[in-house]
Amino acid sequence: MASQHLIYKAKEAKIFSRRQNHFILTFERSKKVAGKRKNSLLTTVVTVIVAIVATVFGFNNGKPKEVNATDSVSQSNTQRQQSASTSTAKETLIYFLDVGQGDSELIRLKTGENILIDAGTKESEKELVSYIKELGVSKIDYLIATHPHADHIGGMAQVVKQFDIGKIYMPKIPDKQVPTTVTYEKLLTEIDKKGLKITAAKAGMTIFQNGTEKFEILAPVSTKYDGLNSYSVVTKLTCGGKKFLFTGDAETDSEKDMISKNCDVKSDVLKCGHHGSSTSTSTAFLKAVNPTTAVISCGVDNDYGHPNKKILNRLENANVKVYRTDSQNTILAKCDGSSINITENLKPVIKK
Repeated sequence: MASQHLIYKAKEAKIFSRRQNHFILTFERSKKVAGKRKNSLLTTVVTVIVAIVATVFGFNNGKPKEVNATDSVSQSNTQRQQSASTSTAKETLIYFLDVGQGDSELIRLKTGENILIDAGTKESEKELVSYIKELGVSKIDYLIATHPHADHIGGMAQVVKQFDIGKIYMPKIPDKQVPTTVTYEKLLTEIDKKGLKITAAKAGMTIFQNGTEKFEILAPVSTKYDGLNSYSVVTKLTCGGKKFLFTGDAETDSEKDMISKNCDVKSDVLKCGHHGSSTSTSTAFLKAVNPTTAVISCGVDNDYGHPNKKILNRLENANVKVYRTDSQNTILAKCDGSSINITENLKPVIKK
């Protein structure tokens, strides 16, 4: 019933290319819904759908210091941003961007290529684009939408619109679970306008590998989960002898699948799943990853209680150093392959 009243709908067929498991996800405005059928009932239905997604899943100072073991170095934000843009040839740069109650990570490879994982909320879309451009980025070579929730893809339509885009990776969601939100529709619209293709992300895929740098997909392992969070694209970045794990909003069922399939999740830095919620970072998964450092992306005084105290205690008991974007703003990790330097309190994307 609801599908008959959507302003926009996805085409029933997602066109897959058998080679490399690529698919083109396109959609069109429903002609049947246009005109007379675009009435008050239609508006109400769409509004309710968006409201439900927002409610259930969540829309979305201190002096700077650089930490390497027990050493610390203080710099101004401007100096650190400038030094970051000139060090890409020697180091891999990983920005955990402070987009408020959302998620976004920018990876600048030694090759000069850029990876963007998620793009925060719609509320911060313009600021995110400006922030990335200020870092000297003109092209996103690999764009990862971990899953279609507004706090992860809210700013992605603007990213697609404003930047030259290489490859796009998204999880393949079963038709019955494909979201009908305006946010998701706008993202697909921009992708379609540019004639871009979407690659269905699957465990075992290698997105990038060159010299000492490698970027691969560890999840989703299964093709069916109860909630959209667990379809999250989980990626691992290898920089020489150091590893970073980005988990999107993957929950414990996805974590269990990765462990049961013997995925190599061991990493030095863990971007905690689901903003530090109790639904992710299980004891078993944390033990398997065995990180020394964790990063939690969440908003100040958010309505969801993120990060969960239980998870913070779990990380503390495992002797994991925790960084949080709500209290430490944008966080930058510099990796030369043998060491990782963490800089906190870089300029946030959002205004606080």
